[in-house]
Amino acid sequence: MDFDLTERQAHFRDRVRAFIDSQVRPRQQDYYREIGEGDRWQPLPLIESLKPVARQAGLWNLFMPPGGALQHVDESFPFEGEQLTNLEYALCAEEMGRIGWSSEVFNCSAPDTGNM
Repeated sequence: MDFDLTERQAHFRDRVRAFIDSQVRPRQQDYYREIGEGDRWQPLPLIESLKPVARQAGLWNLFMPPGGALQHVDESFPFEGEQLTNLEYALCAEEMGRIGWSSEVFNCSAPDTGNM
């Protein structure tokens, strides 16, 4: 069996990894501080500030599959994501899973994703 990644698989995995290393991992202490200080039922400012950065980087809604998902795009859900295959997304989800809160930054946390 050939377990080498395709260029596209490596491309998205590496982009997610680099984003986490540059934008998420350095902010872990900020996250824990906000968790301790804030209302647990309200969005954290840190995560909300990182979402537009991830979206601008083209790392948003990575769980949206190719094809049929496009029929659900409308004004309330205007960005269909990169249309990754399950395998391509799995490699990204593995990277996100290394820091428990990072998937929310990419709009890939439950219940909005197939990782459930």
